[in-house]
Amino acid sequence: MKNLLKSTFVTLLPTVALIILIRTLILFQLNNKTISLLLSSIPIVLFFSLLFIKPVARTSPNLIGYTTPMFIGFFFALYTKDITTIIASAILVLGWLTYLFWYSKFEKRNTHIIQVGKTLPELIFDTSDKEETSITDYQSDFKVLLFYRGNWCPLCMAQIKEIANEYKELTKRNTEVFLISSQPHHFTESLAKKHNVPFHFLVDIENKNADKLQLLHKNGLPMGFQVLGYESDVVLPTVIITDKTNKIIYADLTDNYRVRPEPATFLKIIDEHIS
Repeated sequence: MKNLLKSTFVTLLPTVALIILIRTLILFQLNNKTISLLLSSIPIVLFFSLLFIKPVARTSPNLIGYTTPMFIGFFFALYTKDITTIIASAILVLGWLTYLFWYSKFEKRNTHIIQVGKTLPELIFDTSDKEETSITDYQSDFKVLLFYRGNWCPLCMAQIKEIANEYKELTKRNTEVFLISSQPHHFTESLAKKHNVPFHFLVDIENKNADKLQLLHKNGLPMGFQVLGYESDVVLPTVIITDKTNKIIYADLTDNYRVRPEPATFLKIIDEHIS
């Protein structure tokens, strides 16, 4: 139920902010009420718009640059003493804080299976061509497994683009990269064609491996994206690096979907384990 609420919330927040912004612009009058509502709504609309227009792989946890003008807008609302303006601004500010400190964060993740020093269990996925493959069959010196939520997730797409840009450095280190999602095959096939790098684009059918590794995020898809063909259950963003024996040498189980490691971190970890 909690995840379903989150799924609905993250769709409603930018929608409400956009409605208030449009209404404010239509009824525009240069006064404190207008200033308040603009400062309260624009940061939310801008943030979610930029996520898709100019995707980034990560953000700061608290997004101070967006949060500050919203609080200024709320203080303007208090100054107007107009109850409607105060309520609208308060809803936006509280919604934003809820997004930062409730929606963006995952509950404490179980790290029992994915621990540095442990051997990665056998994992069998589908390739984008619907052929089964096992991670343990690959004999490279290192393996990078990146579990991403799907093509719909702009931060995931930006993170994958970063890693794709480093494929030559990873190849030099005899490292294979596995990009893993439970999204339908045609989305994964499209992603593989888009980047055209020697990575393995894999599909985790019905999140069986995510469930095995305790990375399953029930109802993690924002409400409404189902109409595009995505399933409601996704995977928690996770990065695992193993050595040639499939022993885990690095694991990032972020507790905030907007905070993710950089490719430079992967290269550093690999370099530290090159004998």
